[in-house]
Amino acid sequence: MNFTLSEEQTLLKDSVAKYIQNEYSYETRQKIIKTDAGYSAENWSTFAELGWLCVPFSEDEGGIGGGPIETMIMMEELGKGLVVEPYLSSVIIGGALLSKAGTAEQKAEWISGIIEGTKKVSFAYNESQARFDLHNVETSAVKSAEGYVVNGSKSVVLHGASADGLIVSVRTSGDSLDADGISLLLIPVNADGVSVKTTRTLDGHRAAEVSFTNVTVAAEALMGTEGKAASVIDAVADEAMLALCAEAVGAMEKLYKDTVAYTKERKQFGVAISIFQALQHRMVDMFTAHEQCKSLLLRAVLSYDAGDVDAAKNIAALKYQIGVSGQQVAHEAVQIHGGMGMTDEMSVGMYLKRINVINTLFGNADYHLQRFIAM
Repeated sequence: MNFTLSEEQTLLKDSVAKYIQNEYSYETRQKIIKTDAGYSAENWSTFAELGWLCVPFSEDEGGIGGGPIETMIMMEELGKGLVVEPYLSSVIIGGALLSKAGTAEQKAEWISGIIEGTKKVSFAYNESQARFDLHNVETSAVKSAEGYVVNGSKSVVLHGASADGLIVSVRTSGDSLDADGISLLLIPVNADGVSVKTTRTLDGHRAAEVSFTNVTVAAEALMGTEGKAASVIDAVADEAMLALCAEAVGAMEKLYKDTVAYTKERKQFGVAISIFQALQHRMVDMFTAHEQCKSLLLRAVLSYDAGDVDAAKNIAALKYQIGVSGQQVAHEAVQIHGGMGMTDEMSVGMYLKRINVINTLFGNADYHLQRFIAM
């Protein structure tokens, strides 16, 4: 396999890295998460101007035709900066759903809006009884003269309150656990009967609890074929997990490098603690864990990009290892920094929180270990 980035990919990586280094300090990030929106509209506009919001979209859709490799590059760098803007929820997940299942009219309106930075979408898929089963859907959509009437609720909708539209998985037929009978509807967040309650998550991001009470939408709100959305959801979930794991790998790299730098400055008994062999061994373990996850990430991304039959299995293995090794690296970083590593004044504790959240999104380590075994 050729792991060398192309000239365009290198430019993309350098662009994001430079922005994070110069414009997105940890102090700036902490100020952003204290605002009501939980993200910076100014930063979002800058992302659009820099062309980052168009990366995963095809040229026909107005993008640059980027794929899983370009997404990996972006998310690794965003992970290093603990970026809280809704890139994952709106561009990676929402954008992929629109690309794979949206009608021509939906794509023309919403994808162009995402690329320009004027529209955001969120995927409302999680339900309280579902655990990590994407096919466990009880929110119903019943056909009516106008189109559909939607009732139900969704939990932990990433950046749901700041979205302009919600892509909602609904049950149009079958039982709650059936893969067949799931459909996707694109519903404006301000539609009558939609109630959104936002909350700040452990890592400073925003999520929403969304309820639908007799929400009437037109038939044109349907994305793709009625009752056949499960395969689309599964494919987008795989892409979301690759993006999340890339973000975690970026965070892990930042953690071990910052920890090494800290031990060279922190002194005990008149010497830098970096010379203590016990700490050296622990930092080598952090480095090794990061490299293992980086290798698994490359394997999973390249196999998915190539359409290999083992792509889903590689993604399950990656998500499991990120869940285990990510927490190992983060916990070691906190331990070596000492008590101050748990305070909000230092970024180390926030990286730990973000890695913990990444572990739970789209299935935690235990879930994906069982999934891997079953494949």
